[in-house]
Amino acid sequence: MSTETSLGIPAQGGAPQTREQSSLSTAGARNLASTTKSAPQMQEISSRWLLRMLPWVPVSGGTYRVNRRLSHAVGRGRVAFVWTGSAVKVLAPTLGELPLLHGIEDDSLLTTLAEAFVQREFSAGERLAAAGDPVDDVLLIAHGKVERAGTGPYGEPTVLGTHADGDHLGDEALAHGGAVWPADLRATTAGTLLALPRPAFDRLAAASPALRDRIRAYAEGARKPQNKHGEAEIAFSAGHVGEHALPTTFVDYELAPREYELSIAQTVLRVHSRVADLYNQPMNQTEHQLRLTVEALRERQEHELVNNPEYGLLANADHGQRIQTRSGPPTPDDMDDLLSRRRGTRFFLAHPRAVAAFGRECNRRGVYPGSTEVQGRTVTAWRGVPILTCDKIPITDGNTSSILAMRVGEDDQGVIGLHQTGIPDEFEPGLSVRFAGIDEKAVISYLVTAYFSAAILVPNALGVLENVELGVRR
Repeated sequence: MSTETSLGIPAQGGAPQTREQSSLSTAGARNLASTTKSAPQMQEISSRWLLRMLPWVPVSGGTYRVNRRLSHAVGRGRVAFVWTGSAVKVLAPTLGELPLLHGIEDDSLLTTLAEAFVQREFSAGERLAAAGDPVDDVLLIAHGKVERAGTGPYGEPTVLGTHADGDHLGDEALAHGGAVWPADLRATTAGTLLALPRPAFDRLAAASPALRDRIRAYAEGARKPQNKHGEAEIAFSAGHVGEHALPTTFVDYELAPREYELSIAQTVLRVHSRVADLYNQPMNQTEHQLRLTVEALRERQEHELVNNPEYGLLANADHGQRIQTRSGPPTPDDMDDLLSRRRGTRFFLAHPRAVAAFGRECNRRGVYPGSTEVQGRTVTAWRGVPILTCDKIPITDGNTSSILAMRVGEDDQGVIGLHQTGIPDEFEPGLSVRFAGIDEKAVISYLVTAYFSAAILVPNALGVLENVELGVRR
């Protein structure tokens, strides 16, 4: 066996000899050299399209009031449920989301109504009600999907709409008798519903003066002149000839308009004075600490604008502007339905996985969505409307998400962002960085604060496609 000496001469026999170092090692050289460093990196930073695309309106006094025309129609909201194993009950206070029961403050009455609902299970394909049948029950969908099926002008079957968790059907018939179902109700999935029989409701109404008064007020409001959006009608005369007596009119306003108060996101950034004094080359430590803190604060701001229960877009979208997917994944048909519900849609907003799911459905049908340029970036578009990504839109445990479509701007009666500029120690519009002192441990503190909110000026400015399935179907 031969080995090689440090001079490159093979050595015969004996233990192998190690190679002697003949030059300065890189480890030693680094002690005398400076490294090239990157600025601190952060994986949380996203595109934040919502913050960039919303028109931001300065709010003096911290409150923004949305004035609207008087509306006689009461909005329809979602009811909530409480599950105990396989048993489900409606959460009594949320029965106020039914237009007929809106404004009832008697909790005991709502609780009694909630206890009168009967749980029923249904299977996919089951017909829950037939067109022309009398409306004998109020139906609350606790879980599952139900579609309204009608007949076209030539007798062909058509789908008029889809309903899912939290929707309610038949409640508008409680204020008057003799109502019939205008379309078939057919389950597209298995699920659970709660039914309130009409006789049980009539018995409760007979025993409750408050419920009878509410039924009477609801019926009177339905008879008042109103347009298709439920707003108080403005009378006109058109197409007349001669000396026709013209109607008189005025525009009535809401007496209690909604007010949006600016919300807040805050943190205290702490930097030791020794770090700030001695370790500022080649990068300013305080500057980069602040930069990353502001980035995280902006991420939280976008999350709140989407998810906050008080002013977030998902929670405050009008019930009439929420639609369900036809089959689960987001299809071109679903996007067209969402787009058609408002004028001047500026952009779609979706989780990146929802965008990918829409792309798969387009590929499945041989449809190729277009692209457009937004702020110097090329993004996917549908019907010329850009589809922007937002990872703050939640994904449920069932692997579903939502897609938003919105019109924006005050001039267009859309969605707007709210902030206040000119605040003390302003670092960016609506965000301040305020020196908060040095403690006895020589730690410098900075109070970082952002003030913001969002407002939907009219209900049809924002639409939501719900229960968007993200999985790949085989």
